[in-house]
Formats: sequence, structure tokens, C-alpha cells
Amino acid sequence: MMGRTATVAVCTLNQWAMDFDGNLRRILESIKEAKAQGARFRSGPELEITGYNCEDHFYENDTNLHSWEVLAVLLKSNICEDILIDVGMPVMHKNVTYNCRVAFLNRRILLIRPKMQMCDSSIYREGRWFSAWRKIRTVEDYFLPRHISQITGQTVVPIGDAVIATRDTCIGFEICEELWHPDSNHIPMSLDGVEIISNASGCMFEIRKAYTVVDRVKTAAAKAGGCYMYSDFFGCDGGRMFFMGFSSITVNGNMIGRAKQFSLREVEVTTATFDLDSIRAYRNCIRSRTHSSASSPAYPRVKIDFALTSETEICQLSSARVDVDYIVDEYSETTSPEILYFRPEEEICMAPACWLWDYLRRSCQGGFFLPLSGGVDSSSVACIVYNMCRMIVEEVKTGDTQVLADVRKIVGDCDYVPTDPKQLCNTLLVTCYMATENSSAQTKARASLLANQIGSYHLSVVIDTAISAVLGIFQQVAKHTPKFRVHGGSPRENLALQNVQARMRMVVAYLFAQLMLWVRGRPGGLLVLGSSNVDEALRGYFTKYDCSSADINPIGGISKEDLKRFLVWFGEKYGITAIKQVLEAVPTAELEPLQGGHLVQADEVDMGMTYKELSIYGRLRKDQCCGPFSMFCKLVPMWNHCTPQEVADKVKHFWRCYAINRHKMTILTPSCHLESYSPDDNRHDHRQFLYNHTWKWQFDAIDEQVKRVSEDDKVSRGKREAPKVPAKPQVSYGGAGTRREHDKVPRLDD
Repeated sequence: MMGRTATVAVCTLNQWAMDFDGNLRRILESIKEAKAQGARFRSGPELEITGYNCEDHFYENDTNLHSWEVLAVLLKSNICEDILIDVGMPVMHKNVTYNCRVAFLNRRILLIRPKMQMCDSSIYREGRWFSAWRKIRTVEDYFLPRHISQITGQTVVPIGDAVIATRDTCIGFEICEELWHPDSNHIPMSLDGVEIISNASGCMFEIRKAYTVVDRVKTAAAKAGGCYMYSDFFGCDGGRMFFMGFSSITVNGNMIGRAKQFSLREVEVTTATFDLDSIRAYRNCIRSRTHSSASSPAYPRVKIDFALTSETEICQLSSARVDVDYIVDEYSETTSPEILYFRPEEEICMAPACWLWDYLRRSCQGGFFLPLSGGVDSSSVACIVYNMCRMIVEEVKTGDTQVLADVRKIVGDCDYVPTDPKQLCNTLLVTCYMATENSSAQTKARASLLANQIGSYHLSVVIDTAISAVLGIFQQVAKHTPKFRVHGGSPRENLALQNVQARMRMVVAYLFAQLMLWVRGRPGGLLVLGSSNVDEALRGYFTKYDCSSADINPIGGISKEDLKRFLVWFGEKYGITAIKQVLEAVPTAELEPLQGGHLVQADEVDMGMTYKELSIYGRLRKDQCCGPFSMFCKLVPMWNHCTPQEVADKVKHFWRCYAINRHKMTILTPSCHLESYSPDDNRHDHRQFLYNHTWKWQFDAIDEQVKRVSEDDKVSRGKREAPKVPAKPQVSYGGAGTRREHDKVPRLDD
């Protein structure tokens, strides 16, 4: 019979690692919504029962036990009846733990499908906890736990690389990395007649990554034909990852349903209805594919007496996804719903805001405390928090009861209803300008103006007395008084005087964070927000344990150049005029004495490099795996405005600074992972933290290459003028608290 339509659902869940109770509730809600929208098959994200980032909790037998207990509740629930479901959980088989999908229907487990390709790149470490299933197209008997057998009436079920055959179609499974792997499973499965492929994913967000994910999914469905169901997490499940939540349903290369990319909702279900015959016609028209399919090895099939299509609903084609108008019709030209790609500025605005919201509501704290200096970095954090408040207000207006309940819990008022972003920002965000005698009136005014325009509860304090007290202790013991460089002091004195200011700001920040809600008559405390960007972290341009040391840092994975572009966009979008003044100001840490009431210290001068150059160094170092020599070789043709010797000097200066400051990466404030070249030592960027800062062998190789280039240039062009000897890179003393004499011997603490 022609014209069989099937409705399937992918689920975007905001799970929380090790929160079995909450994860179960969200899974049940997603199944209920999928059934209400007419779906006969429901799939969810990878490891949705446990949450993805359980990490070494996956070694614990408790984690496996509680996963089976959650599955038992799902098997017994009436909500799960008459719908084919697959959920993600760890499963131990023959003393080996696998990352699995467990498919079940009407209290019977059909198949346990283990993951076949582990993801161990970037900040993923799956191979630490799981093993890959290597037995292609092979299944074995899995002996169920007794309490599961009592529910299902089964003793053993198949585990392995198999597919599920219903009365009307065939369903296969991929798990996250298998889509990205060069030898993807969806190709051989499609050649063996699998028409629906479900991919359960735990795909983390990175700026400018959305297009890559969409392209990979659409290409898979276009090349193989069929329906590709892609389910992903959303939000922060307890770690540095922010999951992008770009769940979608794609048929024959046309995306017919997708989830909203940025949302505060814990559960979002995306359904779509399509014609199975359109898949068969699409595949049959690709003749080379049919010839390969005719000789394709067969997958083990788990046959079930169940159909995704209805016996009566013939040619009733429609998309059940709200806001998506798309009909799969083999007789007419098909069109996909428009795929919205956010600009990087919008991604910076939305992703960290959602990450902050998850962290705030799950940490049981009453808001945030932000040291606001009036510079680009801290201003960006303030604007991101303001956007979080704006998103909360909008979500409450739509009737989201969970968001409203979370807000009321945070503010400690069971009747509170947020209606204005500025008012909510005043409730949740305390900003503080911490001045010293080295602070300027201009930065204080910028911080105050920005705080006023976003509505934060703003304070301005002077911390000179605290700094003087600490220095007094030293003077009493050492009988010496350190001086700034401009007052005749040595570099060591200058460095110490700057760092004591920066570290005192951290002490003051935590004191105010603990007590400001008490002052305001509210329960709880505040989370201290850091505001050091990814480039400053790479360069080590901050003081250890200064105000960059905080509870969390929403911009720790964003480059300075991207933050500037974000502020331009944000200021225009929301009419925040103070941002113009922030962007026009020269970046400075304000830790050295003013001259005539004006700042003389500039971050880029102190660093001996620009933020734009830092971003390039970071991408070459991490994304392209460059050491000093290969970085020099790549930059010579890229920076044709510089001589090879000038490029060599720049590269050497960067690597010296990197080596001297590498130890700081071990104590970076936990930040939202948003950039591929983040130097965060936790999981993402594993390197030693004690270096020989001279890089003698590597720098000798650079010098030899400069010599060769110069000789080749003389031969090709004849006698040429000798290049000017570049100035020695400036000694770096400053930046967001970091004040180190980088061309001197390295110190382990600055």
C-alpha cells in the first residue's frame, strides 16, 4: 500500500549529571509530549538517564545501579506504553562498561546498542570511562538484572550492533561521534535497508559551530537517504560544557523539524511526519547506491510486531513541529524550513547567559557578584547577565512554570513575578567598582553608567586602606618600603605593588558576595563572576588569585576581539549607550600610578602584543597544533607586512610569555567552553606547567630558518637593503592584574 506516513520525535533535554530524579522527570515529560504530538518513536540525548558529564562517577557501581532503577520506572510507567522508546545509559557487559542506547516497547527491552566510536578530542574524554563496541554486525546475550527481569519477563536481551525491524520500516542507531567519524555507521545501515536512523548526541556548543552540525546531519541524510533523527542536550549539566541543543529531523537531506537553539526550557520535543515511500523512491533513484545495496552485508534484525504508520492514515502528511511548515511529497518540489544561524555576537549573548542560568538555579545561590571595572571584559559579563534576565522575563511571559519556580526560589519570594529585565537584574546582579589611588575617574564613571543602564545593584568602594594594611605588615617585618617603578622602584617592587591591589580585590569580592544579600534582607549568597577572556588566559595576562579568581567565568572561552564585536552589537540592539564609552577606552588594568590624573598604562603595550595577534597565536597553537617553529613558518607568509626577523621576534616573545605563565592555567576559574583554542588546563589543554622558557632548540631552528629566508631573498632579488633591527619586545608588566617582567628569569608566582 502506498503513502505510509510516520511520526517521530527527537527530544532536547536540559539534564543534570547524577540528578537521577530530575533526569527521570524530564525524560517522562518528553515521552508524554511526544505521544501527545502523535509520535510513535521517541529518541533522546546521549546518556540522558545519568547526564553526560558524570565523568569518574561512571567508574562507580552505584551509577550503573541507579541507571537500571530509572529504566525500571520507565518500563513500568503507563506514559511509556504504545510508543517505541530509546534512552541512553551506561551498561556493563562482561565487566566492560559501554555507552548505550536501550530500546524498549511496552515493558519489553528490544535491544541494547553500545556506542562504537569514542569521542576523545577537545574536552571529551569518553575513552576514560567507556569502551567502544568493536564487534560489527554482531549481537550477544545480555543477562538482565533480576529486578528488570521481573518487569519484562525476559532473562536475556540482545546487545550489540543490530537494528530494529517493525512491520513497516527498519530503525538503526548512531551515537554522537559515529556521525562525525569518517566510517559512519549510517552508510552501511542505509545500504541494508534501514530507513530511520536515530542519533543520540551530547554535542557541546562552540561559537560558529552550528553550521557544521547542520551540514553534517543534512549531508548524512542526503547521501544515504532516509530519516535522520538527531537528539541533543541543551544547557549546562554541571561542567564546563554548554550543550547546543540543535535537535532536528531530516529526511533525504531536507531538515523538516528542528529545536530552538537557545532556550531556558528544560524539555523541548520536536516531531515531524513524513512519508516512508518518499525515502524508498529517493533511494531507488540513486542507481549506484542500489547496486551497492544489493551486495551489502546484513545487520542482525530485532523483529517486533509494531508499526510506526497507521493502517488508516494514508497520505495524511503534515509536520507536527510548531512553526515548521514542510510537507514531504514525492510528487512536488520540497522545501525545508529556514535554518536560522545566529551571528557570533548573538551566540556570545545567548550561550553564556543560558549557562549562567543553569549554574545559578542549580547552585542554590541568590545571584551574582561582579567586580565591574568599566573595561571590555567585565562590561561584557554584565551585559550577558542582563541578557539572562531578559530571557527569564520573556520565558515567564510565555507561561513557563519551571522558570518561574526557579526564579522565586532564587529570590526567596514565592509570589515574585519578574516583569522587567532591569528590575530583575537589580535583584540578581550586584556590581562593584573597587577603586584604588591608581584608578581614574573615567573608568569609575563608565562602570556606574553601565550599571545604571542595565539596572544592576551597583556599589563603588575604595580599597586603599586594605592595601595599605597589607603593605604595613610587610614593612613592619622587612623594614623596607617597596616603590612603584615611576617612583624609582625595581621591577620586583613594581610587580608586587600591582599584584597586592589585584589580589585584595578578590578578597573584597568574596566578602561582599557572602554578605550583600544579608544586607539587603535576603537569604543566601552570591556567586562571584570572573571576567578574564581566553586570550589573556593564553598569555597568562592576569595575577594568580586576583579578581580573575572567581566561582565561574562566563567569558573565559571568548576572545577579546569577539567580545568587542559582541558589545558593539549588544549596545545597538538594546540601546546601552555606555558601551560606546567602554569600547573607545584604552584597555588598562589601572594598577600603576596615574600621571596628571590620567592613565599611562595600556594592556597591549604591557603584553608586547595585540589582542588580535594573541587570537592568531592561540588558534595556531591549539587548533593547528603548532609549536614555535611551525608557528613561525605559518606566520611568515601570513604576515607579509613584517620581515621574517620581525615575525621571529614576535613568535619568540609569545612563547616565552606562554612558558613563564603556563602554571596559571592550572587554577583558571571554571568557564563556559566556547572556543576551540581555550588554554584551560582542565581536560581541554593538557600540557606541563613547568617549561624551559628559553626554548633553545626551537628558537635556534627559527633563527636558522630566518637566515635561510634572508639568503634566498638575496639570491632572488639581488643585493637588498639590510632590514632594520626590530626593537626588543617591550617588557610586560601588566594586564588585568598580571604584572610580570617577562624577559627576566621566570617566577612561579606573580
